[in-house]
Amino acid sequence: MFVSSRIASMSESATLAVGAKAAAARARGFDVIAFAMGEPDFDTPANIKRVAIEALERGMTKYAPTAGEKSAREAIARKFTTENGIETSFEQVTVTAGAKHAIYMALQAMIEPGRGDEVILPTPAWVSYKPLIELAGARCIEVAASVESGFRITPAQLAAAITPKTVGIIWNSPSNPCGVAYPEGEVRALCAVLESHEKVTILSDEIYEKLIYPEVSAGLSHFSPGSLPSLRERTITINGLSKSYAMTGWRVGYLAAPRAMARELIKLQGQMTNSIPSFFYPAIVEALQNSAAGVEAMRVKFASRAVLIKRELDAVPGFRTVAPNAAFYAFPEVSAYFGKTSSKGAKIDSAQSFADALLEEAHVAVVPGEDFGVCARGNIRLSFACSDEAIVKGIGRIRAWVATLT
Repeated sequence: MFVSSRIASMSESATLAVGAKAAAARARGFDVIAFAMGEPDFDTPANIKRVAIEALERGMTKYAPTAGEKSAREAIARKFTTENGIETSFEQVTVTAGAKHAIYMALQAMIEPGRGDEVILPTPAWVSYKPLIELAGARCIEVAASVESGFRITPAQLAAAITPKTVGIIWNSPSNPCGVAYPEGEVRALCAVLESHEKVTILSDEIYEKLIYPEVSAGLSHFSPGSLPSLRERTITINGLSKSYAMTGWRVGYLAAPRAMARELIKLQGQMTNSIPSFFYPAIVEALQNSAAGVEAMRVKFASRAVLIKRELDAVPGFRTVAPNAAFYAFPEVSAYFGKTSSKGAKIDSAQSFADALLEEAHVAVVPGEDFGVCARGNIRLSFACSDEAIVKGIGRIRAWVATLT
């Protein structure tokens, strides 16, 4: 059977692949400590679950409008307006099957296949951005940051990457995989570069916006590019409930776009998934309006884990780690161990071989950096969406294992 070259050439998600490997190792009886999945270890807050259950019991089980129930879209629009400074009406909002679905649709709408379009991607970046850019028919232009720069690009780098073929940029702060958020002043400086390029659309993925840690970086707060009047009419802002609300399995994403673009995105969605389950919509309203305390409790715990994982990683000889101040990831550089061999004969010559041997020999699952960008080939990603005990035990295993490499 014929398979499209666009699909055949696409790599599978590295994060999901590692999760599968960890599960397989557990099935073989190994005690695996997994730092792989970007999924909070907390349960969805009880009030949110209760509202969904009540809606289901009321018989809210029929089709909903493609873009979602009006009450939920209005709650999202209020959130964007009051929290992000992006003046939004409900007509500009659509609720999607996770934030990844929203990103896919936005890229499909932004890009004209065969025209030579380019989309800028600051890297290291989430593994799915580049495949989704390429699937839509554009070339991905990586703009590399590093450990030395705190995983943040500069306005000069951004300006140098823009060409007449540039149609967009994917912006992700707080960042997966880096675990860092840009200070507001730096976001504004990058936006100032974009202001003079009127054909460039900003796709701002803000899924981790509530997981920011001023406990690590004093005064740090979230800033949305779409709040700037000069960029409002060409910014698509992506968000969802998965990360901050511990609702990954619910698959609730959403976006806000300028009115004309929103209409086109909703049209596309109508030919794809239509709406998410109807009884989720009251839960969306409950999450956005009545769950701040639960979200803050999770944020505080993640902040303490950010401090803990940095301390533990700093005790691993040869690792170089930027202090995570957002999301729930650390992204150490481990290339000091390239060229070494494990006690069981594994050759360590890349982040992939490092991660494979670490899982096989020490039973610790991490995500290798290759799929996060060319600049990330010497890094591994660890999610600290796990217990303090798992962090200490898992990194203790890493420390013991790297000591055996020769």
